Amino acid sequence: MKQRFSSLDVKVITHELSSSLVSLRLSNIYDLSSKILLLKFAKPDNKKQLLIDSGFRCHLSDFARTTAAAPSVFVQKLRKALKTRRLTAVSQIGTDRIIEFQFSEGQYRLYLEFFAGGNVILTDNELRILTLLRHVPEGEGQEPQRPGLMYSLENRQNYRGVPPLTKERVRTALTTAVEKAAAAAASAATAGKKIKKKPGDELIKGLATTMPEFPPMLVDHVFKVTEFDSTTPPAAVLGKEELLDHLLRSLEEAQKIVGDITRSGTCKGFILAKKKPDSASDDTNESDQGRPSNLLYEDFHPFLPRQFQDDPAYTVVTFDNFNKTVDDFFSSIEGQKLESKLSEREVAAKRKLEAARKDQAKRIEGLQETQQLNIRKAGAIQANVERVEEAMEAVNGLIAQGMDWVNIEKLIERERMRNNPVAALISLPLKLSENSITLLLGEAEDVEDDVEAYETDSSESDSGYAGTEASKQKAPDRRLAVEINLGLSPWANAREYYDEKKQAAVKEQKTAQQTAMALKNAEQKIAAELKKGLKKEKPILQPLRRQMWFEKFAWFISSDGYLVLGGKDAMQNEFIYRRHLKKGDIYVHADLHGAPSVIIKNNPRTPNAPIPPSTLSQAGALSVCSSSAWDSKAVMPAYWVNADQVSKSTETGEFLPTGSFMIRGKKNFLPPTPLLLGFGLMFRISEESKAKHVKHRLHDTDEVSVPVAMSSTAQASEEADSLIDDNDTLVDGETVPASDSEPDVGDAEGNASEQRQNPLQSSRCQENEDESVDMEEPLLSEDMQGLKISETSGPGDAEHESQDAHQEDEGDDSDSEPPVANVTTQSGKPVPQPQVPKKQQAKRGQRGKAKKIAAKYRDQDDEDRAAIETLIGATAGQKKAEAEAQAKAEREAAQAAAKERRQAQHQRQQRETAKHEEVRRLMLEEGIETLDDDDEADQTTSLDSLIGTPLPGDEILEAIPVCAPYVVIGKLKYKAKLQPGSQKKGKAVKEIFDIWRRAAENKGVVDENSQDSERMWPREVELIRGMKPEEAINSVPVRLLRVMVSGGGGGHGNGGASKGKAKGGQRGKKR
Repeated sequence: MKQRFSSLDVKVITHELSSSLVSLRLSNIYDLSSKILLLKFAKPDNKKQLLIDSGFRCHLSDFARTTAAAPSVFVQKLRKALKTRRLTAVSQIGTDRIIEFQFSEGQYRLYLEFFAGGNVILTDNELRILTLLRHVPEGEGQEPQRPGLMYSLENRQNYRGVPPLTKERVRTALTTAVEKAAAAAASAATAGKKIKKKPGDELIKGLATTMPEFPPMLVDHVFKVTEFDSTTPPAAVLGKEELLDHLLRSLEEAQKIVGDITRSGTCKGFILAKKKPDSASDDTNESDQGRPSNLLYEDFHPFLPRQFQDDPAYTVVTFDNFNKTVDDFFSSIEGQKLESKLSEREVAAKRKLEAARKDQAKRIEGLQETQQLNIRKAGAIQANVERVEEAMEAVNGLIAQGMDWVNIEKLIERERMRNNPVAALISLPLKLSENSITLLLGEAEDVEDDVEAYETDSSESDSGYAGTEASKQKAPDRRLAVEINLGLSPWANAREYYDEKKQAAVKEQKTAQQTAMALKNAEQKIAAELKKGLKKEKPILQPLRRQMWFEKFAWFISSDGYLVLGGKDAMQNEFIYRRHLKKGDIYVHADLHGAPSVIIKNNPRTPNAPIPPSTLSQAGALSVCSSSAWDSKAVMPAYWVNADQVSKSTETGEFLPTGSFMIRGKKNFLPPTPLLLGFGLMFRISEESKAKHVKHRLHDTDEVSVPVAMSSTAQASEEADSLIDDNDTLVDGETVPASDSEPDVGDAEGNASEQRQNPLQSSRCQENEDESVDMEEPLLSEDMQGLKISETSGPGDAEHESQDAHQEDEGDDSDSEPPVANVTTQSGKPVPQPQVPKKQQAKRGQRGKAKKIAAKYRDQDDEDRAAIETLIGATAGQKKAEAEAQAKAEREAAQAAAKERRQAQHQRQQRETAKHEEVRRLMLEEGIETLDDDDEADQTTSLDSLIGTPLPGDEILEAIPVCAPYVVIGKLKYKAKLQPGSQKKGKAVKEIFDIWRRAAENKGVVDENSQDSERMWPREVELIRGMKPEEAINSVPVRLLRVMVSGGGGGHGNGGASKGKAKGGQRGKKR
């Protein structure tokens, strides 16, 4: 199985990375393990993640992997140097297996080595090593590598360029290969070692080492294509010109293949796979990642090798992108490693469980044997009652005589040697301290045999002590060692053994019950451990989810199927207005601080179709909940207007800043809604599954039937009358009063034809008559500040006025005070003006002193005066003052330049806004639609593929988090209710996910067959476990909240996280 890149793989992957990553910024760096790094590149609407396995591979990945809890020291240094920097170039160093990443036009360089142990090296623009993954000591052909040293590129393969492919170069390469082979054979013979060679690969390996741009697999491929014998030794090729020419043609074919591979931006990839031994030949099921589940990947190449093309043992899997080829190949290997790891855990768990089962079986078997032994002992006592009594009386008699216990044992031993039958029953040693002895008793059948033998044995002498060894060894001793209590009768001793048997039977029964419970608990524990291991490891290979175009905003799909968008900041409000507010859409806002601009997207085919009241109310609830009313817990109303009532221009022709809009005409206020949001999951299903979900969407049909409460003529006249009294409003996140000027009646009548009949409009709309703000008054007051009121003019007034006008023209923004004009009151009496003080005359003595100084320094010129002042230090203060004056002048010049730049930028923005407003006005008036990229995505996105509750048989592709008014979220399968509170949204979202994940571990919650819609399905559980709270936090538009109730996987029924009590948000536990 292929483990690392070849030189051709490095060349192809470098070519693709150069076209995919250049101009992107490095957003962050993570370490997955000690040698695997994850680099995330991003720019607006384009995110890539680069996986680097030091020494083995480097490719773009479409799978989410678990990162380390804390970055390593090496990753911290990389972040400090490279984070947020733009990638400007990706290239291969010569034909060596080294890739160079240049950041910020070569200010920093990152080198990836894919040979030997591999390395990741960061250098500056002078190739001085700043940090590296591993330190490399100096060795044969290897320079030392550590921070502070220079990273050398001169000794890399073909660093100065690849030499042209000529006959002389091929001859030189073959000669070098022959010399190396001879030197290796000589050194091996000297050392007494045997060189292991694969027959026929001498030529291929020799060319691969001397011409590194041609890897061995490519050389073997072209040999098959050109029908060149690969088993020919290099010396034989050198000896024949025909073979040398043939070899040259083969290498030219290889060079052509390399050129064809890298000619386009992306390259095809081919994976060679074998079928699993235990899989059926017709099994073509696919895994979760889309790859065939019955294949084992063996190798990958950017071309299809001829030697495997017709091999029936291999299956070729083709990809349109080499990055995807490498990603799928190594992801499959990671999956195989994960499967083997889990299988090893399962085998170990089964082994542990089997050991516990054997231990419990051994315990029960021991108890059963104890019962049988007690029965046999009791039976033996009953069968040998007379002998037991004789033995007990003999021992008790000796004890009664006062004989020492040691002497009693010696006496019994002597009597046994004389074949005394009573002594033969007693087993030594005696347990007289416990008032018991051990007797060797035969069972019932044995006793009968002994009696018969005793009665028929007439050859014995009267002494009864005769016997031979043969008689002793006639039969094995099958007697039982029975412990007899000397204080009880034989029958009482038998009853004791029967009681012990009963106790053992009861203990066996309890042990069997406890064993069953213990085994069941052990199985559950082991299964939980396996499931826990699977839960920890499986998210490693979860595919990355590409966000839909509207997920960057605050969004939801209303209960009537309309897409509602809201801005998260002023820039997004501006973006929504410019890109997505089209004819027929509705603009919703609230007169509250921080309230976002919310729009309701209507069907562009029927822009005049009315928006249902429920959708208007839900959009207004989003605008109010996202404002300061959420923190203050104040229920406030929102309002809606048509798209043509929103503008960026004021009455004076000025254009408002980013995120601010002017509302013209009547505002239709909505009823206040409770401050209640919901967080839930929507599922995206495949196109084949959409047919099962029939949703009520007003824009699905071009013909819409709407009940009309009054005639169109009466409606138009009523709306026209109401529009005459409307006011203009400035919207920039807060409500600013608008001007008192009434709109033109003709415009009102034109707009009235497009007004839609809505139940909320007639009952809840309030005419904003009291709200009025003059937009022209501030401008008028600014002009009045510069006016000079004068009813009478003196002779010199004209000169003063001309001077004042000149000063105002030169610098109306300067800090100098305006000149004082002659102002008179309405009575005609002049207002006394401050008199200019006359020049004071010199005091007595100062004039004479000045004359003396002038006479003293009469012969001094400017140079002498400057030299004397420098000598005595009199110019230091003057120079300091001049330096301060120069610095002040420079600061003022810089401020003036910055002000000019700001004014120019403002004017440019005003021109762009004016152009956009003119185009938008024409679009709204004439109904022209222009599509940009976002609009195309808007119209091509199918909202029918997003559902809240999957049906049996649906193919679930991905889960999408959404936050919206709870009226909308309450219909989803997985939901949580949110209210104003003090908990941060990040912690709250994590808590919700934890509740859903814990619910999936409860018994009976997951429906393995995916048929019961009120229970959790395995695919849903897998998606929930693969979701990261960090990806869902941005969908919540509020900062502080409280989780009121959580439902999922049975939130509509039994078996859920709330045991069936979370339906509809009732009986929820406050968190």
